[in-house]
Amino acid sequence: MVLLLRGVPAKVAPGVISGGEAPMRKAAERKLLKRATAAQEEELHPVEASRGEALSAAEHFQIVAFLAKSLSDENRLRILLCVSNGKKSVSSIVEELGLSQPLVSHHLKELKRSLLVKIERNGPFIYYELSDARIVDVVRMLSEVASDLLSLRKTF
Repeated sequence: MVLLLRGVPAKVAPGVISGGEAPMRKAAERKLLKRATAAQEEELHPVEASRGEALSAAEHFQIVAFLAKSLSDENRLRILLCVSNGKKSVSSIVEELGLSQPLVSHHLKELKRSLLVKIERNGPFIYYELSDARIVDVVRMLSEVASDLLSLRKTF
């Protein structure tokens, strides 16, 4: 498996990133992060931490990877697009997407944990909405890239 880190290919043993034990994954991720050159680190726009200090490149990559993992499920993507049209309750998301209530609740919990959705309580009801409109742009861009890559694929 070859991963690109700011345009620099880094070879990783198959199965290290996509599966295996969590410590092995963490070690492989740390190896990849260490391969970033000083110039690549300068290209990054450091995210300001809540306490006012800039994050290191490694911390920045961890945050981006966490966000990418949160977007790595088809049902989560469908839920994000569903709530992009405005506030929705769990029952309306279940009805619109045809998914089970426990499944939708599980994914909403993960989306909330990753700060992709925010909640609003109104009596016994909880309404979910996107925390940032740019999330839809990211999902659409990923969709376009996926379509383009699949159209270039010659073998399956």
